[in-house]
Amino acid sequence: MTSGRVSKWVALLAALALLTAACGSSDESGDATDTTDDTAASTDETTADTTAEDEETTDTTEAMEEASGEPIKIGALTSLTGPFASWGLHVEAGMKMAADDINAAGGVDGRMIEIISADDQSDAEEATVQYERLLEEGVVAIAGTISSGVGAATAGLAEEAQVPLFFSKSGSDALLTQSSRYTFRTCLPAGPMNAVPWGQYAQDRGFTKVGEIIADYAWGQSFKTAAEGVFGEAGIELKTEVAPVPETDFTTYLRALDEFGPELILATGHPPGSGPILAQAADLGIDVPVAGPGSSLTAVLEAAGDTAIGRYADHSCADYFSDDYAELATRYVAETGLGFMEDDAVAMYAVVNLLAEAVADVGDDPVAIAEYVHGATYDSPGMAYPLAWTEWGELAQAQLVLVTVSAGPAPEGLNDAGDWWVEELFTSDPIPPYEPAS
Repeated sequence: MTSGRVSKWVALLAALALLTAACGSSDESGDATDTTDDTAASTDETTADTTAEDEETTDTTEAMEEASGEPIKIGALTSLTGPFASWGLHVEAGMKMAADDINAAGGVDGRMIEIISADDQSDAEEATVQYERLLEEGVVAIAGTISSGVGAATAGLAEEAQVPLFFSKSGSDALLTQSSRYTFRTCLPAGPMNAVPWGQYAQDRGFTKVGEIIADYAWGQSFKTAAEGVFGEAGIELKTEVAPVPETDFTTYLRALDEFGPELILATGHPPGSGPILAQAADLGIDVPVAGPGSSLTAVLEAAGDTAIGRYADHSCADYFSDDYAELATRYVAETGLGFMEDDAVAMYAVVNLLAEAVADVGDDPVAIAEYVHGATYDSPGMAYPLAWTEWGELAQAQLVLVTVSAGPAPEGLNDAGDWWVEELFTSDPIPPYEPAS
């Protein structure tokens, strides 16, 4: 089944909402107010008319309550605090914006979308507690996971509970197996897939040496393994430095890379360190591009300032250069106050709309929703590729856009976060889906 950018059911619900509003505004003043004391008959008639109107009002109210029904609950399990909060805040905002848009159009068969937020604190143990809480709340799906550590803690829970779980940036290749049916990637493909665009870019630019700093956790190790294969096959030397996830001082690692003489430094495998790595590389006089992991661009610019201009590169699941993105992001910036619409917000906006469409078509049973998603190809505003999945939940049509930060100015209304904008560096070829072990 294929879903367009403007779902037909949304338009239909909007029309029905207008029709309901028109019916509700009709003149309800009857003969009940035109009474006299002349005869008992007129009193009886007045009483009958009033009773009839009261009954009609009660019936209408009950019908409206029945039509509105229980809200459709969707969980936002993401990092609102902790190292990945700069991603998570945009996850939550994108999901809530989608819910507001759907609800303003009448909801799903009169039922409102409700986003229930849960802060995983970028911590796997806390994530399992919050995941169970969301299940108790009766959510039909959960979305927004950033950390691969959190993804590892919750993927099995999703399969066991048979409730769809949508990662935003959890990219470890170990999170999905051949038997996964309720876990889906959205904005970040598996680690081996993410290394491919950077390999294509390095070859396109004629680079011979590439350095990388990875975080010592699931995503970092996954990217390291993939990069070794991609750059090795391309005949490009790769030097890797491994740092803890909470690390903020990368001076030692960068000095080791500087001695190697790279033409590109990948901070892709260390998401929280992207900004500091960029700034500290500049302090050390290492004048080469630094590539991030699909970072929050606003967070990177806050950490690195003007150092990022012309030096920071990243990949994105959002097409920042499309008219669809411009329309969506203009509203997002104005409504959320977050300054810039990150690609996590774009992806989660898409997921909530897809889930609403699924409920409209197959109901709110999570198993049926998962089956619907597996058969869907969803082309959402601002996304760089259609959302479509393999049997095991990997992105089937991912095609990442590599960008660099420029001095701007940004198109009007698209960036209140600073005097910078993004420029396209390279668009990858379609990336073959990664096939996990059984």
